Amino acid sequence: MKSKTLRLYAFAYLAFLYVPVLVLPVFSFNNSQFIAFPLSGFTTRWYGALAADSVLRHALSNSLTVGIVTALLSTMLGLAAARAVTRYRLRGAGAALGFISLPLFIPDIVLGLSLLMLLGAVGLPLSLAAVVLGHLLVCVPFALTVLIARFEGFDKNLEEASADLGEDGWMTFWRITFPLMLPGITASLLLTFITSFDEFLVAYFLSGTEATLPIYIWGQLRFPERLPMVLALGAIILAVSVALVIAAEYIRNLGVKKPMVGA
Repeated sequence: MKSKTLRLYAFAYLAFLYVPVLVLPVFSFNNSQFIAFPLSGFTTRWYGALAADSVLRHALSNSLTVGIVTALLSTMLGLAAARAVTRYRLRGAGAALGFISLPLFIPDIVLGLSLLMLLGAVGLPLSLAAVVLGHLLVCVPFALTVLIARFEGFDKNLEEASADLGEDGWMTFWRITFPLMLPGITASLLLTFITSFDEFLVAYFLSGTEATLPIYIWGQLRFPERLPMVLALGAIILAVSVALVIAAEYIRNLGVKKPMVGA
């Protein structure tokens, strides 16, 4: 009886979370500007309207640029920090990790306002570069979590054996560490890209006159006649985000389950 109740609770919880999300792609094909059942008919014209929107293409380009740069920098910083934490006995490492993870627990609006005031105080302009800096605060903790777990998943004696055989630190990294870390690095790149690509509030405060895709969507919501296009765009983003998250998780688990044990 208890097991049945728990399953029922889990089903209800998942339905509460995901049924509204699943409704999004359904209405993106509705031949009406109004969100109501029954549907007025099937159409793909809202998707066609997206392809003709030059402002949307510019916002998408901005989001891709910010997301790719943020993912690369977050993963590089996370890789260096994860290696230092897992391979060396550093005083205050726990406190440093807690400090790095702090932005995850700060509301995005507070973080965005704080960064806006900081940039104004030091005289830096609002731009996509400022958005990247803000997104690094949010994304580095995710990269660090993934990469620390991966570093702890393989034997550091492999690196020591490479050094004993005469390889310097750089060659050891490329021949031993990097192949072993590749699943974690790939997962980190995907997760941080998704996080940056979907982030709204920090980008809203720091982007200046350059709109990212979430800012574009927010702007379109002020016009009721644009709502069907927003639904279509949301359905595309949802599908891509789910695919990337599944890919990242698969790659991360593949790396943990099938680590390399030697060269």
